[in-house]
Amino acid sequence: MGEIRTHRDDPEENSNHIHLPKKPKLSSFITQSQIQQEFAHHQHGVARLNNGSFGSCPGSIIAAQKRWQLKFLQQPDDFFFNQLPTQILRSRTLIKDIINADDVSEVSIVDNATTAAAIVLQQVGWAFAEGRFHKGDAVVMLHCAFQAVKKSIEAYVTRAGGSVIVVHLPFPIKSNEEIISEFRKGLARGKANGRKVRLAIIDHITSMPSLIIPVRELVKICREEGVSQVFVDAAHAVGSVSVDVKDIGADFYVSNLHKWFFCPPSVALLYCRKSSLSSSELHHPVVSHEYGNGLAIESAWIGTRDYSSQLLVPEVIDFINRFEGGMDGIRDRNHEAVVEMAEMLAKAWGTSLGSPPEMCPSMAMVGLPSSLGVLSDGDASRLRNHLRDQFKVEVPIHYQPLKDTAAAEEVEGGSADFITGYARISHQVYNTIDDYLKFRDAINQLLHDSFNCKMLPYPS
Repeated sequence: MGEIRTHRDDPEENSNHIHLPKKPKLSSFITQSQIQQEFAHHQHGVARLNNGSFGSCPGSIIAAQKRWQLKFLQQPDDFFFNQLPTQILRSRTLIKDIINADDVSEVSIVDNATTAAAIVLQQVGWAFAEGRFHKGDAVVMLHCAFQAVKKSIEAYVTRAGGSVIVVHLPFPIKSNEEIISEFRKGLARGKANGRKVRLAIIDHITSMPSLIIPVRELVKICREEGVSQVFVDAAHAVGSVSVDVKDIGADFYVSNLHKWFFCPPSVALLYCRKSSLSSSELHHPVVSHEYGNGLAIESAWIGTRDYSSQLLVPEVIDFINRFEGGMDGIRDRNHEAVVEMAEMLAKAWGTSLGSPPEMCPSMAMVGLPSSLGVLSDGDASRLRNHLRDQFKVEVPIHYQPLKDTAAAEEVEGGSADFITGYARISHQVYNTIDDYLKFRDAINQLLHDSFNCKMLPYPS
């Protein structure tokens, strides 16, 4: 890809010149101009620092998707009977190798991680309802689990008699040991009074705040503590960190392919370890005529809909292999770049990162100056909207309450400099230095306005 620079990045003329990690000049790999062409459909002038929520699909993959959509529309019957099953199996086979599963039968393709959570939690709910799990037995999850997962627990588990233990992780965080310690405490609470922990839900990469969780170690602890099943919600994982489901050892593992793997929305893999459950125990929540033929087959047909995003895994792999080092190279460069940009922003604002670099995937949590007044979730939402509307910067903002009451009172009184707001920045191949400079300058402008006007720099 070569060194990423902008048109005004002359080191002798621009004091803001910043170097991303150096890369050798490539003649046989994709160039920077080709990358920008692949993502030319992005809205012009927007600093897109939120790849984590929806991902981004290259133009060549969008074109390939349109070809698949046209094939269906040209002759739907031939497509359904002769092409769709074969092509989905092809995608599943490639996914099996990407995640190092033992057998293609362990891999299903579903719409997204939310669908996968419903599949897993539905069978847990049935186990409670049918008496295979005892009333009051527990499901353990991290407090920063995705909201849809929490709602699925409410819909399928608690109404069937299961209890929920929430493991609160510290943030900012310094090491994996803090996570492991709190998780052990959560399992102990789940096993109190003779109860059993029937399911542990572990994020591989938490969404907000964003952290890489020591998932392999937590799964091992679950096995030692007799947890019945382990479900890893890895919505952000494939394309952002290395994934080896056999090494991780969970019963279920889900990852979206439209976040960091360049697929169009929406497509996700659901790995179900062959030795964990029989196929008759897992079903897609949308019942079609394939019901009872195994989860992978059920998931491959849930009625008339657009299946094109599920068929594009071969084309996406071809796109990824245009980059030096393939997926490994993209992951490494994204991680290095997001850490460097996060440290640049923190230095510019006099703040700090929310975690060590090794706990950052292709995203990083950057502390915001306390004078921005992020003192609630509502403040975080308003700041995010203001950055989008007024500065064309798209970045999620996280509010982190202070545990120390005295410190919290000092912040509200304006007499202390504690971090309660964090920006979750991301880096994907289309990002340039200008994106981060634009964000830096937007925050600096808000700080300047706040200092001059003695009021919050965005609408309350």
